[in-house]
Amino acid sequence: MEPVIEQEKAVSMPRIGDNAPEFKAITTQGDISFPEDYAGEWVILFSHPADFTPVCTSEFMTFAHLENKFAKANCKLVGLSIDGLYSHIAWLRTIKEKIEFNGMKHIEVKFPLIEDITMEVAKKYGMIQPGESKTQAVRAVFFIDPKGIIRAIIYYPLSLGRNFDEIYRALIAMQTSDKFSVATPADWYPGDDVIISPAGSCGVAEERMTSVEELDCKDWFFCTKNISKEKILKEILKK
Repeated sequence: MEPVIEQEKAVSMPRIGDNAPEFKAITTQGDISFPEDYAGEWVILFSHPADFTPVCTSEFMTFAHLENKFAKANCKLVGLSIDGLYSHIAWLRTIKEKIEFNGMKHIEVKFPLIEDITMEVAKKYGMIQPGESKTQAVRAVFFIDPKGIIRAIIYYPLSLGRNFDEIYRALIAMQTSDKFSVATPADWYPGDDVIISPAGSCGVAEERMTSVEELDCKDWFFCTKNISKEKILKEILKK
């Protein structure tokens, strides 16, 4: 008789364009229903491997330091690890009282940090990568739009701290694309030229190449225009 091999239940990882998986959770800021509680706002849901670890500490201090900057872009932050609530509270208190990093100190983390001892949420979002660790979440970042749709996903290994300039840049770029119906090229920052979607017909292509509109067309499929940084930020950022 063949031995029975017990296998872990496979959970499909959410993809860009999917509805963000729903869950209810206990956090350091009270209970939340996700993404229901954040309807109408962008959310960055991110995971970290464990409390009381140095790379995670540096990241939480940086996110907390930048929380107001993200808030002005209509974006809330929500963290997660598979540690318990009391561990979370003790760790965040230690950060505020004892830790100094990159010139930051006395940093208070005010955004929710989810307790996920059962790994239910982490598994729903594919944050447990067995090749990296079976007991810790990797450094995942999910960008979720005001309609609760996953718009971008970034994964980092346990050893690599995240680049927060890139996280903010990606958020603003997606909001710019939505607001102005454009795309953003490599290394784009507000104020740089944006890309106009390729022409859908020969007539439109020819029209673009001969148009007096403020387009810079290198060829029929590669047209850019400028939207000023001031205009972009005026439309996107809360005053």
